[in-house]
Amino acid sequence: MKDNFRIEYDKYVKYFSESWLWRKLKMQTKSIGIGVSYPALLLFYTFKRKETPAWAKRTITGALGYFLLPFDIIPDPLLPIIGFTDDIMVLSAAMMVVTAYIDADVVENARNKLTEWFGAYDVKQLEEIENAAKKKDEGSEEPKEE
Repeated sequence: MKDNFRIEYDKYVKYFSESWLWRKLKMQTKSIGIGVSYPALLLFYTFKRKETPAWAKRTITGALGYFLLPFDIIPDPLLPIIGFTDDIMVLSAAMMVVTAYIDADVVENARNKLTEWFGAYDVKQLEEIENAAKKKDEGSEEPKEE
């Protein structure tokens, strides 16, 4: 399964930039909302883990690269709310692929950043996002490193 996602994500890897990601998240946090910010943060902090294998990091940088493109399938600037629909689908799919590498530290870092940006928020919304990725992973074996 991971090979199918890598093929799609590889073409967006070149658009990933850590500084660009932080700039977009900080500038657009309120318009993006928690539903998009949280998966992006989970993927970013998973990418930063030394234990995350190279194939998973490629998937993550591809998904985040797609997220950073202002003009993708549904242009973010032209349709601010609807424009992030495709981004959340891409980020969610990447989370499903790399869910085995999203550990407690990653979750804690992402939640701390959300608290910094949003203050109080509904933890149930975050749990729904986490559980969606875990449900996909249940019953499948952990991908092997290349």
